[in-house]
Amino acid sequence: MTTTDLAPANPKPAGRLTWLTLGRGSLAALLLLVVVIGLTSTYQSGSEADLRAKPRFDPVKYASKTYTSKVAPAIEKNAVDIATLHKAIAANPEAAGQRYGHRAGSGAYSYSVALTGTAGKARSGLLPVTVEGLGKARVFVQIGPVVSGTALRDAPGSITFGQFTNQVEYADAATALNTEMKKKVLASFDAADTDGKKVTVVGAMTPLTGDVLTITPVSIEAAP
Repeated sequence: MTTTDLAPANPKPAGRLTWLTLGRGSLAALLLLVVVIGLTSTYQSGSEADLRAKPRFDPVKYASKTYTSKVAPAIEKNAVDIATLHKAIAANPEAAGQRYGHRAGSGAYSYSVALTGTAGKARSGLLPVTVEGLGKARVFVQIGPVVSGTALRDAPGSITFGQFTNQVEYADAATALNTEMKKKVLASFDAADTDGKKVTVVGAMTPLTGDVLTITPVSIEAAP
């Protein structure tokens, strides 16, 4: 037997076999890399880009501008006599809300109200006011230092959740409006000097019951 008889019938050059093997492996690795990049990449839509470019919400600046230009004027313009409103709520809460109030979604209605009554002794940040025509209902005016609630934000009806980026900003706006009101209204108000006097109040309220009416004021005037 000769050396020629032992050789393969169709010999393939060793260099060609190596090139094909490496080429297929490189192609597979490239495809895998493309898949990984696709799975791990984050694509940003135009709206997301706009959010990133939007200036950060400043509740203090917002309240400083909005309270004077929108909130206080709207509440003063649309204020309903509190006795009239209380009677309407007692008769038909939903009808009263639709006629006199504003609300977001299915939440409680907020109202702009006006009242004149006799002030009592302030306690725990609340000024009690006795108002005729309310029966057993009690009226309290928030005088700080802590003023809570969202009545100032909600009563005008012009400030909505859709104007803000998220729930945090929406809540911060309400808090900042309360703080701005304190600077504009309560900073010069002397509760001790009103005890037993007639007071006229314009403000906003979000009553949870018909027996306790808590007002966040935009103006308080005491008789001399």
